[in-house]
Amino acid sequence: MKVYIHTYGCQMNENDTEVAKQLLVNAGFELVDNEDDADIVILNTCAVRKKSEEKVYSHIGKLRKKRKRIGVMGCVAEKEKEKLFERGVNFVLGTRALGKVVEAVQHGLNGSKVAIFDDTLDEIDYSKVYTRSSKHHAWVTVIYGCNRFCTYCIVPYTRGREKSRPLPDVLKELKTLVERGYIEFTFLGQNVDAYGKDLGNGTSLAKLLREASKLDGVRRLWFLTSYPTDFSLEIPQVMLESGKVARSIHLPVQHGSDKILRVMNRRYTRQDFIDLVNEIRRIVPDASISSDMIVGFPGETDEDFEASVELVKEIKFERLNLAIYSPREGTVAWKYLKDDVPHHVKTKRMSYILNLQKAINRELNEAYLGREVEVIVEARAKNGLYYGRDIRNKIISFEASDELLGKTVIVRVEKVTAGPLYGSILKIF
Repeated sequence: MKVYIHTYGCQMNENDTEVAKQLLVNAGFELVDNEDDADIVILNTCAVRKKSEEKVYSHIGKLRKKRKRIGVMGCVAEKEKEKLFERGVNFVLGTRALGKVVEAVQHGLNGSKVAIFDDTLDEIDYSKVYTRSSKHHAWVTVIYGCNRFCTYCIVPYTRGREKSRPLPDVLKELKTLVERGYIEFTFLGQNVDAYGKDLGNGTSLAKLLREASKLDGVRRLWFLTSYPTDFSLEIPQVMLESGKVARSIHLPVQHGSDKILRVMNRRYTRQDFIDLVNEIRRIVPDASISSDMIVGFPGETDEDFEASVELVKEIKFERLNLAIYSPREGTVAWKYLKDDVPHHVKTKRMSYILNLQKAINRELNEAYLGREVEVIVEARAKNGLYYGRDIRNKIISFEASDELLGKTVIVRVEKVTAGPLYGSILKIF
């Protein structure tokens, strides 16, 4: 029988899809690249924003018109549960029930409706999961869930409490992937810095990075996403020790105002965040710090917004993901806080910080002009050029060929923009 999986959302969803595909292939199912060719279509869903959820419902409607059997997994499945049957879905698979995807698909194909929410993550042998979208890079989820309960975020309700995979299990998966030619790995978690804390045996993200660095064949290690109060300064120490750990830290701040940070339940102050970034840069002076920020949160005044602007100017993030606040059903902010910042004010504030960050990006990129950097060739872009990232997560485009995908090259930077850098290959390893 033929299965097609469409993935919405974050890198963890992408990894869940890879795991689901491997489990289905191992059970004898055929994966297809077009939903029209499939006997059943699985939607791996995201519920972080209302718009993401609405896209899922629209997709379900189109599939029903095609008379397709439909399965829903991911965060919308966990949020809506059996209510999805009212939309014509054949099976619903919770975020922690990934290990039962084969059972769910079998029910869906047989015409029986089933909703599975058992925690089956421990039943998955990740060392047998080697279906990846890339031939040289692999996402590796090391911790599920989040205990932070920020007032605007639905994730703790859809992904559950933090649950770490045992360190030997993660290393076993890495060894299997290295044997299959993978050289680059990104450790994933909604709060990846909390990795190991629930195990109570000394496991930590720093320890994982240190042990993974020892594996022959591993060339570069990344991790996403960090939470400021859980971030350990042992991690930049590991960056100094190992040339394999990327000097790139994504550290979401969300706002520059202490008042808004308290209402968000972020558990740190503006100064706490600044002090942490300064300590990271003291240990690793060339560390690349990127972040997330929300504008227009309930109660945000002009003074609060200005605090965010000044923080962006002071830190000078390498990259900044910006989002306009919108209430998310099921969160504390949706229930108790009035969405009182007018939409036109939100968009004006968003535009202001976007332009500010663009200028900062250009300024930081200027320092790369004429430099020779080591890059792993990642993919071909729509413009026909290939691109890769250096150890600071700086994207560089250049002329290449498919034969160089996954190869390490030296590129001289010849042109800078506020976005990608452009250059030419000088050496191939």
